[in-house]
Formats: sequence, structure tokens, C-alpha cells
Amino acid sequence: MHEAAAPGKQLTVYRQQASLGAAGDLDFALQLLKRARGGQLGPSLRLYRPQPTVAFGQRDANLPGFAAAEEACRERGFEPLIRKAGGRAAAYHQGTLVIDHIEPHPDAIVRAKARFSEFGELLAGALRSVGVHAAVGEIPGEYCPGEFSVHGEDPDFPAHRIKLIGTAQRVVAGGWLFSSVVVVENSGPIRDVLAASYEVLGLDWDPATAGAANDLLPHLDVTTVEAAVVEAYRSYADVVDGDFRTLLG
Repeated sequence: MHEAAAPGKQLTVYRQQASLGAAGDLDFALQLLKRARGGQLGPSLRLYRPQPTVAFGQRDANLPGFAAAEEACRERGFEPLIRKAGGRAAAYHQGTLVIDHIEPHPDAIVRAKARFSEFGELLAGALRSVGVHAAVGEIPGEYCPGEFSVHGEDPDFPAHRIKLIGTAQRVVAGGWLFSSVVVVENSGPIRDVLAASYEVLGLDWDPATAGAANDLLPHLDVTTVEAAVVEAYRSYADVVDGDFRTLLG
């Protein structure tokens, strides 16, 4: 059973229609976490399509090639940023869906690792529900590697697996933020900017592992995947709609 998936648990879904800017979108997630830990925000799911961004890990920023990597991103229309979570560089744009799951919790660290497994499986299930052969687990050579990444398989060539979802978590006293990025459409620019960035950073990876869900199922779009994600969360809590504008006040 998912963490605190008790009868009557409510999760409010806020659909953000317009980006706050690459940096603004990342910062706003931390603002929501601060509200949750302070008791001003209950369990919430924020969904949005981001501006073209490459989110570097803090280790990336210390590498000799980081300035060149930033320039490579800007040349390709992506904003380079340094995120507070760990991991290596990950890229996203308006063909992706960002999911920020925020909850207040009196002892948020206790099940931190379990969340990676549980929400990874939930999101893989959402992709399977729309026809993608998806599973949880790191694949060799993937960008921003993680034990609980979600990958998809080509049904005609099962050996060809691509990373579709990366997850990250921030835990503070009184709450947690679990962020997921689902790559749904237009994988070419993401693959290109990652290849350029990883090369100058001196990091090994396999560009064939970077892809999008609609590389496997061409008809898929972000709207369809978003609906599947919200439906999957109904196994976790009672999902209700919220007005994102109320979060901006």
C-alpha cells in the first residue's frame, strides 16, 4: 500500500497552464514545500509543461566543463539551471510533463526511499494504461541515472529501452516534495542538448537511452499522459481539482 493511502486521504490537483519561467517553475515547487511544512498547504499535485530547461546536479556544476555545458544549452534554446536535488543533468521542454507531489509530514524522512519505488510503480502503471511497455529500473547508459527511473521498451525490439521518467525528492522537517519528469513528445532536442552537455562535462552515457513515450507509441501526447497520471493517483488518494491561481496569491 502507498504511504498514508488511507480512506479519506485527499490530494488536490493543480494544473498550471502557463510556465513561470524556467527558474521560476523550479523555485515555486520549493515555495509550495515551505507552505506544506508550515501547515498552509495540504497534499497537492502540481502539473505543468515546462520551458526548455537543462537541470544540472550540483556535482555537474563543479566539473571543469560546466561553463561550456551552459553555453551548449543556451545555443540550443535551453535554459541551464542548477537544481537542489542530486543526480546528473536532465533536460525537459514543453513536450514533457512535470509532476510535483508535495505533502506535509511530521517525519518525512522515514519512508523516503520507499516513495521512489512506490511512485515509480504508480507512474509506470499510468504509462502502461495508455499502452506503453513501461517498468521501473535503471537502464545501462541512461542520463541522470537512478535506481527507480521509469523506462519503456520497444515491443518489436525489447532490447531497445529508453528512459521516460526521472524522479527526484527533497525532504525537509515537516514535509516532502517528490518531483517527476515524464518525457512524452519530441525527444530529438532533448537528446541533442544532453549529448552536447555530457560531452563537454566528460560524462559517459548512451544517447540511445534518451527518448519519449511517443517514440514508442506515436499517437501519444502530453494531455493523454496527464489524464492517465491523474487517474493512477486515484489509487493513492481521493483526487480533487484545485485552482492553480489560488496558489499564486
